[in-house]
Amino acid sequence: MGGGGQLAEAREPGGPRCGETAQGIYTWEEVQSHSSRNDQWLVIDRKVYNITQWAKRHPGGFRVISHYAGEDASEAFSAFHPNLKFAQKFLKPLLIGELAATEPSHDRNKNAAIIQDFNTLRTQVKKQGLFEARPLFFCLHLGHILLLEALAWLILWHWGTSWSLTLLCSVMLAVAQSQASWLQHDFGHLSVFKKSSWNHIVHKFAIGHLKGASANWWNHRHFQHHAKPNTFMKDPDVNMLHVFVLGDTQPVEFGIKKIKRMPYNHQHQYFFLVGPPLLIPVYFHVQIIRTMLSRHDWVDLAWSMSYYLRYFCCYVPLFGVLGSLAFISFVRFLESHWFVWVTQMNHLPMDIDYEKHQDWLTMQLQSTCNIEQSFFNDWFSGHLNFQIEHHLFPTMPRHNYHLVAPQVRALCEKHGIPYQMKTLWRGITDVVRSLKSSGDLWLDAYLHK
Repeated sequence: MGGGGQLAEAREPGGPRCGETAQGIYTWEEVQSHSSRNDQWLVIDRKVYNITQWAKRHPGGFRVISHYAGEDASEAFSAFHPNLKFAQKFLKPLLIGELAATEPSHDRNKNAAIIQDFNTLRTQVKKQGLFEARPLFFCLHLGHILLLEALAWLILWHWGTSWSLTLLCSVMLAVAQSQASWLQHDFGHLSVFKKSSWNHIVHKFAIGHLKGASANWWNHRHFQHHAKPNTFMKDPDVNMLHVFVLGDTQPVEFGIKKIKRMPYNHQHQYFFLVGPPLLIPVYFHVQIIRTMLSRHDWVDLAWSMSYYLRYFCCYVPLFGVLGSLAFISFVRFLESHWFVWVTQMNHLPMDIDYEKHQDWLTMQLQSTCNIEQSFFNDWFSGHLNFQIEHHLFPTMPRHNYHLVAPQVRALCEKHGIPYQMKTLWRGITDVVRSLKSSGDLWLDAYLHK
């Protein structure tokens, strides 16, 4: 091996070792040694990059790119960036060398055949035009959201705020909010417009003005989930703040350490009181406001405030200040139930563990499952019933998931990777079943280990 891969002298954090040239030759062992917070290298298409300083300026947040420090990030890089040539411009100043010719293109125990076949599939579906969005689909989706919001206000303004009409309009607004969640998700993943800048602009409108939330908060959180789904310490969606224990590993660890922040053997029961009703109106609401203020994200704050200004201008004349607060809280309460069940049924019953350093296809299939296709399921879940296809191709417009699904399933069958498809009811009940199973593991470890 030549170049810097053989040297071990002292060096500055994140910089080349003494005697290294700017374009060194490295081994995987060398790359993997640069995986601390203050010293981060990664590999993309056999090129080695020092991202230590640049990670803080990464548009998706420093955490998502840091999760691949010391690893091959080729598949993740291709998955997240619709315009690879544009993204590669930012990589050029970070290039410090390449892998030695004797080193494999993939790191650790990743399956080279699976990686090659999946890259071939990605190339095929691009040629098939499955990454091309249909503008009419998203215009109609936005239209039915705006129609629901307008009808809800008109009903209350014209016929009054009786309990029955208030309940009806609460449901209508909850539907609009849930569907707006799926729409902002499309723009956040850059899957609508060809230009990323247009997606970013409309994303701020969709999540800010339609929902009162923050685009940057969503991006920095959600892309971590996609980069390392169901991975402790990397996927924020499985950071349950000791309220729940998940998977097969964490419950046993907590039990052995005698950690009992909650009666985890009953978590499948108190989930109904803590999870669906409180996630959006309490936890997300507080986190979003705190994040925007702490990061001085005034642009997102302005978009968020535009939602509340519009809302209170419409409903304070009808309900008063306190009544309007109660009304919006109830809408958030209904929306939260919808959101939690849809997002958790695809992931919570699946494998949840620490970092395993798997190839993209294997990692995503172990942590995601699909729900059967139907017109209602597609609409109800924002096409996230095709969670497998969404995770494999996050920039693909969702109306094309059903077209790529047979090709994904065929690839999984070829390599013996389970491709799980469930009914909607089975997906929902599996959330409760998995929580009970993890709780039972915790109790056994707590009492007997």
